[in-house]
Amino acid sequence: MLIFATSDKGGTGRSVTSSNLLYRRALKGGDTAYLDFDFGSPTAPAIFEINDAVWGIKGGGLHSFLLGEVAEPRALDVWYESDRDALRGQPAGAGRLVLYPGDVGGGEFPSDDVIVERCTKLLMRMVEEYEFCLVDLSAGRSYAIDMVLAATADPKLAAVPCRWLVFHRWTRQHIIAAADLVFGDRGILDTGTVRGHDRERLSNAIRFVRTAVVDPNSAELAGLRAAQVAWLRDCNAALQRLAGRHRIGRTATLGSVPLDPVLQWREQLISDDDVALTQIANRATAEAFDGLAERLVDDAAWEGL
Repeated sequence: MLIFATSDKGGTGRSVTSSNLLYRRALKGGDTAYLDFDFGSPTAPAIFEINDAVWGIKGGGLHSFLLGEVAEPRALDVWYESDRDALRGQPAGAGRLVLYPGDVGGGEFPSDDVIVERCTKLLMRMVEEYEFCLVDLSAGRSYAIDMVLAATADPKLAAVPCRWLVFHRWTRQHIIAAADLVFGDRGILDTGTVRGHDRERLSNAIRFVRTAVVDPNSAELAGLRAAQVAWLRDCNAALQRLAGRHRIGRTATLGSVPLDPVLQWREQLISDDDVALTQIANRATAEAFDGLAERLVDDAAWEGL
């Protein structure tokens, strides 16, 4: 399965949420690969805490491969190359967790037919080698989105299940921007149709993920004044109505991730030890990642939205 992750803007938590979803799939035994197509900011290794590659790698990354400078992109095995103790060593029963990083100093670049063909071949290889391949795309209307839409329109990938996750923060500005990225002029649906996709089929492959969602009924907000809690509830209800009007309401949403200090301050993978042992992360956050990871690959849950 190919999973494409994008967002309306930067700072939505797209990369850290995507990393956590793939991490959860790997813990459950799936062989997983993470491709860092955020070409303007290839910093996914920082989330996996591979310190020698926090800004990408020096040559051999996805930039170099797609531009034809190397024959094969370099792969980093997270279980053996992470500098974080909790991630070192493949847990019993876990599948592979492999990161394909970008290049240091790499930036956005337009694609041509040759680059699209390289991208197509890369995605075909990923599908053959891994059960779940997540491609983290640049935010907004990017060259990366155009490239993968062109690649996945190739008949060679027609039988491969492809799903799109559009991440957005739970605010008015981000709700409007996320809807525009998908439904607006030159958005994902327009661009995909031009590239050869069936518009309805592509639309059915897109779901939204809300991030940094504040639950007005959370026990953690017990210290707030009654007026503040009432205001939060009014805001949340208004956001739900706004999302519905922009076609990204509950029926189009795969799930949400609650506001969590660890994700806000550190942007890291949430391990079970972070919840149960050190208690630095909230259990609701780990449960949200587990639920999203399950629904992401569950045909019945996906079609039922």
